Amino acid sequence: MSGSSDSVAGFRASFAGVVLIEGDDGYHEARALWNGDIDRKPAVIAQCTTAEHVVAALAYGRAEGLEIAVRGGGHNFAGHGVVEGGLMIDLSQMTDVVVDPAAKRARCGGGTTWAMLDGACQEHGLAVPGGVISHTGVAGLSLGGGIGWLCRRHGLSCDNLVSARVVTADGRIVTASAGENPDLHWALRGGGGNFGVVTEFEFQLHDVGPIVQAAMFFVPGERGAAGVCAMRDALATIPDEYGRQIVGLNAPPMPFVPEALHFAPGYMVVVIGWGSPEEHAAAIGPVRDALDPAFELVTPIPYAALQQFIDASAPWGILGYERAIYLDELTDDAAAVVAEHFSRKASPMSIMPVFMLGGAYARVPEGDTAFGGSRSSKWLFNIAAVAPDPALLAQDRQWVRDFWDALLPYASGSGSYVNFIADSGDQDRVRASYGAAKYERLAAIKAEWDPDNVFHLNANIRPIERV
Repeated sequence: MSGSSDSVAGFRASFAGVVLIEGDDGYHEARALWNGDIDRKPAVIAQCTTAEHVVAALAYGRAEGLEIAVRGGGHNFAGHGVVEGGLMIDLSQMTDVVVDPAAKRARCGGGTTWAMLDGACQEHGLAVPGGVISHTGVAGLSLGGGIGWLCRRHGLSCDNLVSARVVTADGRIVTASAGENPDLHWALRGGGGNFGVVTEFEFQLHDVGPIVQAAMFFVPGERGAAGVCAMRDALATIPDEYGRQIVGLNAPPMPFVPEALHFAPGYMVVVIGWGSPEEHAAAIGPVRDALDPAFELVTPIPYAALQQFIDASAPWGILGYERAIYLDELTDDAAAVVAEHFSRKASPMSIMPVFMLGGAYARVPEGDTAFGGSRSSKWLFNIAAVAPDPALLAQDRQWVRDFWDALLPYASGSGSYVNFIADSGDQDRVRASYGAAKYERLAAIKAEWDPDNVFHLNANIRPIERV
């Protein structure tokens, strides 16, 4: 169902924000998301700058019977922020960031990107654990978990969510925190956008930077399973709180990469230290010796620049599809599967970030937040098809699915990191990701705050039916 021309005219006249329909200047720019494979046309776009705007837009959409999508940063692979023929509540203008360095707290709007939040916090040498692409939205990443360079040191983004201002399905504006609506606060920390529209986030900040230490070692893909096992073993030797990743990619044509290796398939082993160059050098020495890299880059880097370092691998408008899977252990047999399947990708832009979990991430009790991933799993594989054209995307979409299927026998289960579920409507995987007990608690909270499942364009948690 879509709003009639009369209803849209009435809404436009009464709404204090901006209303866009097809044909208006800015409509196509507003509906565009990061994933260029998503091409949906909302009947109405409501651009909001206050929580009260969201209340008005939500009331209009519900009265008109419109399906409702909420756009924060617009970076989700599945394209949950835009809906065909419905109402898009656009938070992209809500980007104010306020930092209290004395209290080590930051507040930001629901449309803020990590580049914006990182930039404001780094003025004071502070940071919130975020992701690894700076134009990702704070909202979607944090509500689903938030895995990045700092997770072994300070946990997930959602672990650091102190409070949230939320517009509920019935149009109330409430605060969720440990002391106010604590069940809603628990659900927001990992349960995604199921429970309302978060218009403001308050985070705990930590001393980080402004300069951190980075090391990147390239292991050619031709080394096969032995190379994957060597990376696994090498990363286990470094201090617990260090950031670490294995990124399967084609070597970028950057100055530190020998020309002969430009676009060569392989693995970048990344180790991030938070202390002195000398401490970092001591930690990465055994990694270098074990890997014998084809090339390396070891350098101090501003934390804000680290957060932007791989932005070029995910340009706005590129076509994408992804799946993810947790492994308790990266066994030799699983490493052989990785080496075999990674080499089969067709697009040079397709990428496989592998997060080695542990540290502060693992020290948070499973029940403290609604986060869907196991705190005991040691590895998270994100297998992402990224391509400049539909033909390559189609090839690598199948590559992703085949790769995921091949890893499943070695996995912690069939669940996923909910921020990496690109298949809309995959209820089985959503349930598996949270586990039965956590999903049931979330479904009960959903029934309290959104009994009609108004907010269902997400990794959806369906409300339990009240008797």
